[in-house]
Amino acid sequence: MNGQPNTRLSDLFGLAGWSKGELARLVNRQAAAMGHPQLATDTSRVRRWIDMGEIPRDPVPRVLAALFTERLGRVVTIEDLGLVRRGRAGRRQGPEQQGPDGVPWAPERTAAVLTEFTGMDLMLNRRGLVGAGAALAAGSALSSAMHDWLHTDPVLAADAPTSHDPLHADPAGFDRYEAAPIGSQEIEELERSVEVFRAWDASRGGGLQRKAVVGQLNEVGGMLSYRHPVHLQRRLWGVAANLAVLAGWMSHDVGLEPTAQKYFVIAAHAAREGGDRPRAGEALSRAARQKIHLGAPDEALDLMKLAKSGSGDEVLPRTKAMLYTIEAWAQASLGKGQAMRRTLGEAEDLFVSDRGDVAPPSWMQMFDEADLHGMQALAYRTLAEHEPGAAIIAQRHAKEALALRAGGRDRSKIFDHLSLASACFIADDPEQADRYARLALSSMGSNSSHRTWDRLREMYRLTGQFAGYPKIEELRTEIKLALPRPSVKRARA
Repeated sequence: MNGQPNTRLSDLFGLAGWSKGELARLVNRQAAAMGHPQLATDTSRVRRWIDMGEIPRDPVPRVLAALFTERLGRVVTIEDLGLVRRGRAGRRQGPEQQGPDGVPWAPERTAAVLTEFTGMDLMLNRRGLVGAGAALAAGSALSSAMHDWLHTDPVLAADAPTSHDPLHADPAGFDRYEAAPIGSQEIEELERSVEVFRAWDASRGGGLQRKAVVGQLNEVGGMLSYRHPVHLQRRLWGVAANLAVLAGWMSHDVGLEPTAQKYFVIAAHAAREGGDRPRAGEALSRAARQKIHLGAPDEALDLMKLAKSGSGDEVLPRTKAMLYTIEAWAQASLGKGQAMRRTLGEAEDLFVSDRGDVAPPSWMQMFDEADLHGMQALAYRTLAEHEPGAAIIAQRHAKEALALRAGGRDRSKIFDHLSLASACFIADDPEQADRYARLALSSMGSNSSHRTWDRLREMYRLTGQFAGYPKIEELRTEIKLALPRPSVKRARA
């Protein structure tokens, strides 16, 4: 007990709407269901947790996390509740002292946080709840909290959480994972599974396989609680980073924005624990792309500064090029055309300078010449909202992207067609715009990506000035009939 109120727990308690007596009764009932019938909590104990900062003993923090997760319909972890026995629980501190949601957490906590968060996410899936009821952390707060941490070398000796029982993982939700050693063959199988999930996501969007990816990540979190030889532990951290990025991207794809952001942060932690700073930087760049999509390009630029500087000296030119294209998109969103053109020029130079003598990591193999043109098309199409003359250049890059797209990249083709159609509308060419819009629309029914529908809505807005054209009127009607009705309000920064 530190005598200071646990403001995190207090805030979430207020959102939940319970009385202290109700929470005490729920804790006792839930603990019994989780195999702890001896637990006896009362109102005065709950008051001490909230008002005096007392941290209850295990299993109470896990019980509370499960209760708040179910009540609020989003993942709530022990860190979120301020119930970690480290420092002063729950005190609000400046970003230089502690970041949002305990970012960064101690190295030995990464596997435990990963396992706990995925376990809670799976519980939401099982109960049919949604996970969009939280606010996104600001990009500046995240980058400030993680800067010093990302620029230091990981301590591999702390790869796994310390425990009195080294063969036992930190439990999450209602599940217990019995840790055991695995070998290189099992890790190879996990690495292949990542490629399967990644290909499916690129083709069909994240909605259909998100639960499977989260479940696989949960299993890997349990495996990381066993101390493997360093070379195997590094590879396992790499698998965890790749799965966490996929879980985040799939969550973003279906509109679970706070959940997605947490997975991107977990991915950055996992990559750093495995000594792969370029991967950590790429994970943070995903959070930046999410911010641009949600209308916060200034916050995305904060994250991109950290992603670029934190990627280290071993980052390949092609990876740098990818990072620059995201930065350019953020600049375009702010109407900074000169800066955007300069940044895209640097991206092109970096891309062509990559001689290919070093094989790109698996997570970079999706970024090819088609993706470079696709991102340039998106940046110029975005800039065209501020500088209409940029629409012609956006069309050229979108056509190049479509010509180069390999099979299995259905979602990217939809984005290319939408960029092209939007650029044609801005360039006062409704005939061509109608053609490309229909190509996008015809492919969207088999795709589970909410982001494609968001981009379609952006394009639909541009059709308004051509509403008197019969063909465009017909297109507008078809789009309105095709657009899904939003089921929940998306959480924004």
